[in-house]
Amino acid sequence: MPVFVRNGLEIAFIDEGEGEAILLIHGFGSNIETNWRGPGWVDLLVHAGYRVIALDNRGHGASSKLYDPADYDTSLMAADAAGLLGHLGIGRAIVMGYSMGARISAFLTLARPDLVRALILGGLGIRLVDGAGLPPSLAEAMEAPALADVSDPMGRMFRAFADQTRADRRALAACIRGSRQTLRPDEVSRIVQPTLIAIGTRDSIAGSASDLAVLMLNAQVLDIEGRDHNPAVGDKQFKQGVLAFLEGVEG
Repeated sequence: MPVFVRNGLEIAFIDEGEGEAILLIHGFGSNIETNWRGPGWVDLLVHAGYRVIALDNRGHGASSKLYDPADYDTSLMAADAAGLLGHLGIGRAIVMGYSMGARISAFLTLARPDLVRALILGGLGIRLVDGAGLPPSLAEAMEAPALADVSDPMGRMFRAFADQTRADRRALAACIRGSRQTLRPDEVSRIVQPTLIAIGTRDSIAGSASDLAVLMLNAQVLDIEGRDHNPAVGDKQFKQGVLAFLEGVEG
């Protein structure tokens, strides 16, 4: 996997297909392969005629690992994403993120509106404003000696996932502690790009999609029926909804 260097950090990425660029930003504890390639997003979007760009966020996958929570401020990770677009000479793109990646996508859109033509927020609703989504106790789950020592159900789920992907759990603990920034309602209202907010109807993490959408000028909601937070990522309803949204905002 190629990398680009930003402020001394190596950020791993993929660049596949031809057409309008779409930048994919994965969620906490995940990576390009798990969040986007495995569930079929990369192939789907390439076949739909898009140039698919995706990165492993700092602390994740093949990118550099950091252990100070301050290094995982959402604005810094949004700057990594903007840096990748600059590295590839892409002046404007569709941006799609899931969970923590959706938070990063929103921060990127607010900081660099010139770079973002349309926005897709998966697995994140009003928690963008009134909470950080995933609980800080996940850091303790990452630091526990073993999975058997984690009693919290959500902590066990994310710890098991980290063990399965052989993630750097110390880096993930720092990430969950450092990436808890929110946006104010007036900041969200400045996101004017066409936006799709897609959340599973059983998702207890994301918060309300409609409550976030009413704060935005040009947002629509996609309910992913019957899906919780993680299973919604690869759901057929999500994919069909994204393709329909992209068709409607073709530029």
